[in-house]
Formats: sequence, C-alpha cells, structure tokens
Amino acid sequence: MDPARLTKLDDVTWRIEPTGAMRVPAILCADEALIREMDDKVAEQASNVAALPGIVGASFVMPDAHWGYGFPIGGVAAFDAEHGGVVSAGGVGFDISCGVRTMTTGLPLAEVERVKDALADALARAIPAGVGSEGAITLDPVAMDAMLRGGARWAVEQGWGEAADLERIEEGGCAEGAQPDCVSARAKERQRREMGTLGSGNHYLEVQVVEEVFDPAVARAFGLAPGEVVVTIHCGSRGLGHQIGTEFLKEMVIAAEAAGLELPDRELACAPIASEVGQRYLGAMRPATNCALANREILGHFARRVLRHFFPQAELRLLFDVSHNTCKVETHRVNGREPRTLFVHRKGATRAFGPGHPSLPEALRPVGQPVLIGGSMGTGSYVLVGAPESEERSFASACHGAGRAMSRLAATQQWSGRQIVDELAARGILIRSPSMRGVAEEAPGAYKDVSAVVLAAERAGLARRVARMRPVICIKG
Repeated sequence: MDPARLTKLDDVTWRIEPTGAMRVPAILCADEALIREMDDKVAEQASNVAALPGIVGASFVMPDAHWGYGFPIGGVAAFDAEHGGVVSAGGVGFDISCGVRTMTTGLPLAEVERVKDALADALARAIPAGVGSEGAITLDPVAMDAMLRGGARWAVEQGWGEAADLERIEEGGCAEGAQPDCVSARAKERQRREMGTLGSGNHYLEVQVVEEVFDPAVARAFGLAPGEVVVTIHCGSRGLGHQIGTEFLKEMVIAAEAAGLELPDRELACAPIASEVGQRYLGAMRPATNCALANREILGHFARRVLRHFFPQAELRLLFDVSHNTCKVETHRVNGREPRTLFVHRKGATRAFGPGHPSLPEALRPVGQPVLIGGSMGTGSYVLVGAPESEERSFASACHGAGRAMSRLAATQQWSGRQIVDELAARGILIRSPSMRGVAEEAPGAYKDVSAVVLAAERAGLARRVARMRPVICIKG
C-alpha cells in the first residue's frame, strides 16, 4: 500500500478521510514499513466498513492487517444498535472465537530439553490435529447443547479442565446469551466429534521458552520469568463456527437487501442488530464462542496431563485465554462523550483492556489484561498488556498475530514442509504435524515480522510488550 494515499497523523497512525458513502474515517495503526507491506485491499475494505450503518468512531486497522472476507483481518469496528447499527458475520469471521491461551509451568528450559523428543511425541499423540481431525469425545444432542451454553465452564464440570482457569478466561469462560436453538443441525453435526481437537491452518500447540522480558513488574504479575517454559494453544470453534459463518453470510445478503441497506461490497453482508436475523446470528455466534472456549479448555487439559506425566512438580497455571474473532457487547466512550453500549467487532484483533477494568480478575486488574500474540512457528510469540489509552485509540483492541505476508498457495510454491521441518530442527525447534503441506503453508517466511507488529502496537498505544517467547516444540495441524 502506498502511504501517500493516507493522511499521516504520526509515525504509527494513518487516516483515510471520509469520502463517498463513508460515515466515519478509517484509522490504520502501523509504521510506514508495515503500511507498505499491506495490500491495497486493506484500505479499500477498511473504507467499506466505515460506510456501514450505525458505525461509531472509526473503522480501525491493526498493525498485522491483511486482506480478508469483507472486513480486513485485523479490522475493528463498533456499532450502536440504537442508531441503526448492524452485525456482520464477515466482521467476525468464519472461525468464531478463534483465540489463544497460555499456561505458565515454572519449568526451566533445561528440564524440558532433556526429554524434548519424547515430550513432542507424547503431545502429538494426545492432541488430535489436522483437517477434519476428530477426538475421543463424542457429544450427543443433549451434551452438545450443554456445551454450547456452558463453554469452558461445561468443560470443567465434565472433568476436562480446572475451576481456577475460569477467571482467567474472557467472560469467565462462558458467553452469556447463547441460544443453541439458533445453531443449525449441520453445524452441530460437524462438531460432534471435534471437541478437544486442534484443527489445521495456523492453529498450533507450542511449548515455548520466555526469552526476553520488556516489563519486569508486569511479567512477575503474569508469572513469566526468563528461561522458563510456557505452553500456548491457538485454535477456535472448528467446524461448528465455520458452518455458522457460512450460513449466516448467505442469510445476511438477503437480510441487508430486505432492510434497504446499500452495501459497498457484497462480502459485507450484515443485518440490523435489532432485526430477527441479527438477533438470531448473535444467538448462534455466542454458542460458537462457547464451543471455542470449551475446546481450548479441553486441549489445555490434555496438555496438562502430558506435562504432568513428565514433570509431576510443574505448576501449570493459566495466564489468560483471549479470543480474536468476536462481536461483543461492551461499554465505551466515543470521542470523550458519555459511555455507550456498542457491538464491537474484532476480526483478527484482540481485546486489550487496560489497568483497572472491572471485567478483569482481581489479580490482573492493577496491571491490565494479558494480550497474547502468536507469531510463526519459527520466530516467536509475545505477551503484551492492555494499555490505559487503548480504549480511546481502538475500542480497547490490539493486533492478534504476525499477519500473513503471502498466501498459502504462494508459500507451498516457495517451500516444502520437509524443508521447513529440517531447518527448524537445526535451530532446536521440533515440529510435529500430520501434514507436510500444512507445514509449508505456515512457513515462517509467509508471515510478517511479529516483532515489528508488536512494536507498532506499543507505539500506537494499543498494548505494551511484556515478554517474548521462542518456540521449542510445535504441534501443527
């Protein structure tokens, strides 16, 4: 993208002035190098989002943004239901509530290195991964609806998790207002054997080591220490979420036309929040959120079981579990005015509440929310913390990962899976995956520089860096 087409506000903030049908500006948070790496479609899509009814403030773009379906991936937008606001399935994405959880272990890297190969093999056996992967858990219709209502709380009740985890999960591990009756039979059928599975694409389970600390005080509050190992899981709502997204995108094309909405792009299919379709989508999206929360809780349970076999003394505590494909009802000030109830879409973006936010658990409230940023399997990941000014800057939102720099097809044309596995093994990073093509698609070179992305997020006031982790073992789909 050519920065000359944007208005530069400062070194990490750019503005697209409202023109044509745009109701608000688009604000891009990135340094010039990252702006130049973004495809032109990002600016076009952000401008289109800014034309949707009921949008408030601005259409925001995170530093890791790239082209997506309707909304850019890395897009944030908030809508006011009382002023004709809409809800968009494309503004949430297909993998509803895809997110990241990180557990601390207290283990020094040297202990893990002694059993690294055996540990990698054990985790690969315990964590079903890959396209269409199925696990040992099968849900009948009653259990399915209970899971869709209860989320991670349901998983804990079934013995797949720990009660102490719940306060370290967004919304206490359960999205309220879930209506399983709004979820189609086809979506439920796709999920019947997929609980406790990792899936494919950029989903992973990684054993990582804390390699660098940027904010020692916050790192201590989070339980992060240099040289110690953490476990990070990245996955979402699997087939159920994808099916819901697919079905409602089709419905919303019709609903938007029926409501008289003129859309700049058919992929921005949406429905008024107060409409029957809008309410039904929210009723289905929240069970999908609960599905993702339950899935990550179960995967965390499986990982704990393996790690405790090798390290009975390990203290496996959940740092936090965050989602980054959501639409949530939140209260925010807009332009310094009285707080308003808004429907905040974050597609490939992470909630980043700052210090003192009442929704945070007491132990984290003084410092702010952990923001978990996944990098590529060959580079590293980051833990950030929500900044005090993030609400004003971006409705308390930050980036969610490195962001793709090339398509999956282009990656497979440049690298082979075996090449990537061998190169990473030479650097001490073990990969376990059922698909060499999947490894090639997720080659480290196919992603932007995650360090540049998180530095831009920090400079833009979205979140602050706390620690950087290097991968040691990666289980890929």
